[in-house]
Amino acid sequence: MDAYAPAEPTRTSTLPMERAESTERADGMAVASFILGLIGLLAFNIVLGPFALVLGGIALVRGTRRPLRAILGLFLGAADLVVLVVLVTMHHGIIWPFGL
Repeated sequence: MDAYAPAEPTRTSTLPMERAESTERADGMAVASFILGLIGLLAFNIVLGPFALVLGGIALVRGTRRPLRAILGLFLGAADLVVLVVLVTMHHGIIWPFGL
């Protein structure tokens, strides 16, 4: 036998920490989706609506602890796009028609 045998690598499992970090990121995405969808109803709905949809979907897939916020973000993102379509068809532009 060899006097020197490399020790078997001990693997420290960081799986719970990685899972907690992933859940925190998903929670952040759910909140960001909700906020972007809410702001998108008033301004920049052409940009913020799709971002809200994407972030809400990713948060749900990653298993957020805040699924209601992610779902609300999805609905608000879809509402942003509906508002955009209504504004474009009614006023031939993407700006809120204040005073008209």
